[in-house]
Amino acid sequence: MPRFLLVSLNINAILGEITLHQRRNKLDEMTRGEGLGDAYAATLSRMKTQQGSRSKLGMQVLMWVSHTERPLHVDELCHALGVEGGSIDLNIRNIPAIETLLACSLGLVTVEKSSSTVRLVHYTLQEYLSHNSNLFSKPNAMISEVCLTYLNFRQVRSISPTLRSVPSTVPFIEYASCYWGTHARRETTELVKTLASKLLDGYDQHISSKIALSGEISMGDRPCNMEDCPTGFTGLHGAAYFGCVEITAALLEMDKWDAQATDCHGNTAVAWASRGGHEGVVRVLLERNGVNPNTTNIYGQTPLSWAAQNGHEGVVRILLEQSDVNPDIADKYGQTPLSWAARNGQEGVMTILLERNDINPDTADKYGQTPLSWAAQSGHEGAVAILLERNDVNPDTADEYGQTPLSWAARNGQEGALRILLEPSGVNPDTADTSGQTPLSWAAQNGKEGVMGILLKRNDVSPDTADVYGQTPLSRAARNGQEGAVTILLERNDVDPTTADTLYGQTPLLRAAQNGHEGVVRLLLEQNDINPDTADKYGQTPLSWAARNGHEAVVKALLEQDDVSPDTADKYGQTPLSWAVRNGSDRIAMLLRDQASSSPRYAAVFQPTQLFSPEPSKLFEPPFKRTRWF
Repeated sequence: MPRFLLVSLNINAILGEITLHQRRNKLDEMTRGEGLGDAYAATLSRMKTQQGSRSKLGMQVLMWVSHTERPLHVDELCHALGVEGGSIDLNIRNIPAIETLLACSLGLVTVEKSSSTVRLVHYTLQEYLSHNSNLFSKPNAMISEVCLTYLNFRQVRSISPTLRSVPSTVPFIEYASCYWGTHARRETTELVKTLASKLLDGYDQHISSKIALSGEISMGDRPCNMEDCPTGFTGLHGAAYFGCVEITAALLEMDKWDAQATDCHGNTAVAWASRGGHEGVVRVLLERNGVNPNTTNIYGQTPLSWAAQNGHEGVVRILLEQSDVNPDIADKYGQTPLSWAARNGQEGVMTILLERNDINPDTADKYGQTPLSWAAQSGHEGAVAILLERNDVNPDTADEYGQTPLSWAARNGQEGALRILLEPSGVNPDTADTSGQTPLSWAAQNGKEGVMGILLKRNDVSPDTADVYGQTPLSRAARNGQEGAVTILLERNDVDPTTADTLYGQTPLLRAAQNGHEGVVRLLLEQNDINPDTADKYGQTPLSWAARNGHEAVVKALLEQDDVSPDTADKYGQTPLSWAVRNGSDRIAMLLRDQASSSPRYAAVFQPTQLFSPEPSKLFEPPFKRTRWF
């Protein structure tokens, strides 16, 4: 590609000359060049010699395409370049066509057809422009000025903030709303501050604040959207959200902004700045009298909590410098800043917090999970190691469901964290939770074969322990179709593949057949000590369950066995064939008819009393204890 691009640029440069003599000189010039850098330089020189405003427009195109936070769509770029400085209305007649923009850029910019976005012709051009930063004067400030001018247009300000989507007549509004502050944070001019102050006055009623926050998590449980974006999100909140230090300071000098004001979720400007890791803004805000660094939002989260969970070490240090800050405030779920940092694997923040004497490293949340439990669940090995170095952290603490950090690591297949947790001598690798499931049981159920291998190498782990429902690790693996886990367990001499649970009398084979896991069924059928026709407490066999649930492949696998009866009736008189007919499984019914045609039960299948006899009221899975998912 670079060689082809070099040839293309050189040809364009040569053809750009008018006379034969000029083209010959340009050819000689090109052949003396060293590569793409020279070709880019030559093309830019040609661009600057274009007549009229074409030169300026070509350079503007390059500036925008090389400095935006994401690729711009065609209509977005056209609208951006149609903005006139100082204008109060969008002039449709001033918006250039994409063909004009491409022509002015002399082949250095192209349109990606699949996405209709505008991009540089090659990544090496981005590198070239980055190394020649003097080509553009304050590009971020210029982009921010255009964005803010666009957002201050009367057509834009008149848009209702409650709309589900913005009108197509202002396509640049999404980019301008989401990124004006990002560019302003990098470069701020007096004009940017003036335009920003105009936008931020009444910001919570401007459509751009809703757009900017529409993709954010609303400092709590729910994502903001165009309809319920936080009201009370003032201009000061907006400046803090984007991390614009100079704009924040300018707003505070007006004495019309309450630095302690909260939006509808209870978030202060300090909270928004802390969440984004904007150290300068946090410092500016904390210098104001009356700003409380411990203010919690409606979810109980403090600015420190947000900084900790997002790994903003600088902000964490700034907040901890405040004499009145409480570093161990728990939110409504009982999670402290340390718990959030551990959950997200923010090792640097954890180290800073653990240097404090007023932080409890083993605080359990409302569900009983400690920071170690969260780190193990998420597989953050470094966080696990940091916590286990402490003498005041119990590595075997169980939550309200009886699950230890080791259990959570096993359940989620976090092999590295599991190995670290197994190092302390006091950790029990076979602790059962309130439902009776051991770490091995969870690993088998979820198909975490690596974890299973680690646990099964230990002498203090029982591979066949049944839970409160009588289900062994093999039964749970079979139920979920975890072929790898089933294979590992079947290779052991101390695992009984015929064990039936205590609730319904269902074997691993029956569970696999019930759920249509053909691969697991065939693995189990290879075991010599398994009876493929064993019925549960309601008299239903694996074949009956497979036929009932429409699992044709499992039915075929079972019918291949000589000791499987195709017409065994359960305690309610239903045969596999009657279940298939009743549930409309015609293909399975045909398979079973071929096997059962000589049976006396065959004629009874079509009797109404058999086809529509009451279905057993308890032929369902047991009501397992509520489980919390994250």
